[in-house]
Amino acid sequence: MSRKYFTKMENESADEMVFGQTKHPVKMGLDQVMGGGEVVPNIKVAPAEGSETSIDGLVATCKNIAFAACDRAAAIGLPAIQIEQEHVQQQSISKEASAKTTAVQWEQLEQLHDKYGTKVSLMSTVADMREEENGLRGSDLDVAMDESFEACAENGASMLCVETIGGKVVSDYGISRGDARAILYGIGVLGSIDMEYMWTKIVDIAKKNNVTPGGDTDCAQANTAMFLAGGLTSKNVSHTIAAVARAIAGARSLVAIECGATGPTKDCGYENPIVKSIASVPICAEGKNATCAHSDLMGNLAAAVCDVWSNESVYNREEMGGPTPGVWLQSLGYECALMNTATQIGTAKELRDTYVLADKYRDPQGVILAYDNAYKIGEAITAEGENIYLRARAAAIEAMNLINEAVDQKRILLTRFERDTLDSTMKTYEQLPDDTDKFVKTCIKRYGRKVKEHDPSQYEL
Repeated sequence: MSRKYFTKMENESADEMVFGQTKHPVKMGLDQVMGGGEVVPNIKVAPAEGSETSIDGLVATCKNIAFAACDRAAAIGLPAIQIEQEHVQQQSISKEASAKTTAVQWEQLEQLHDKYGTKVSLMSTVADMREEENGLRGSDLDVAMDESFEACAENGASMLCVETIGGKVVSDYGISRGDARAILYGIGVLGSIDMEYMWTKIVDIAKKNNVTPGGDTDCAQANTAMFLAGGLTSKNVSHTIAAVARAIAGARSLVAIECGATGPTKDCGYENPIVKSIASVPICAEGKNATCAHSDLMGNLAAAVCDVWSNESVYNREEMGGPTPGVWLQSLGYECALMNTATQIGTAKELRDTYVLADKYRDPQGVILAYDNAYKIGEAITAEGENIYLRARAAAIEAMNLINEAVDQKRILLTRFERDTLDSTMKTYEQLPDDTDKFVKTCIKRYGRKVKEHDPSQYEL
């Protein structure tokens, strides 16, 4: 289908955004409705180490993961669960492995539904194995990904997702050096172009097989900035640069929805509140129940407007409380029960605001992803319509304005390093040309020389 750009907000105000509720809920799996009033837990467990050496090993560990999750869901009476099968490369590179691991997990979910009436769905996330220097388009790995999507869709997947890597070689260069121009080019321009290429294909595969095309995440780029920025004592990467990268990622990840994806979007896309503010589609998110995978400064805030709540990923092993799929699903399930109870008794917005205020002024990244400010960034994106460069730049500038506003209100303090970085980044973006072709040509000349892996032809530039 042709791409449909967002030139206006689907939500009339930021206050319409709340967990578990969207204007465009999605039916999927067995009896599930995402974004239709309830938040659903999403459990994600990595295959046991060593199991990836054979297809039989992968199938066995995937069955074990699903069984343990379903067993705990029944034991504590969860009304709904989603299992996410986030592929290791050995799954995505093999059509047979993709098919068999999907089928065995769906079988366990079907049995849970049939026996207990639990609402279930299976998210299949194919690994983006491509490398820019070896070809993003038409390479053997690109074709293998298409085949993996097909195999998942044909064997029980309720929805298809991916974490595309287009633009990463340039954005990595920019993030590691504080080069704001490279970040805008890598995420906002190259990432958006690659997203359209990939999601046009994914949506076609999903529709052909009557499954849901979910969404993407800028894990490869904005999450890199977030992880390198680290905690309050880390100085590897500026936190203001990480916030700017995340705002740009909102414009980038929106492309999946514009190409026909319906959500729920991928959990590790911390930019998802921006996407939801614009498109009002269900989003998956992660935060305080994802500490098994990583640390962030927005653990509560991330839950404020989610529709699916995830643990990110954890190794498949035994904890004191039982197998990890069950342990971490229980943690997720109780958090979802809190949100769903708040909806039932009419206090959803109060809980939403409490989640936000717990973290909003902890870090510049929290400032821009609080739902009220995410909405303002969404407005900046839609105001620039179909121009992927201008809307990404507008998102970045609005994010910086919001951080400065929080500083002026004495809600947040910036170190000298953060202050200097923010000011220099703002100056850079304000001085960039409005002409997209001019910006792109300058970047091709600059980063074609500095980033040897970058191949503009892979983006049809």
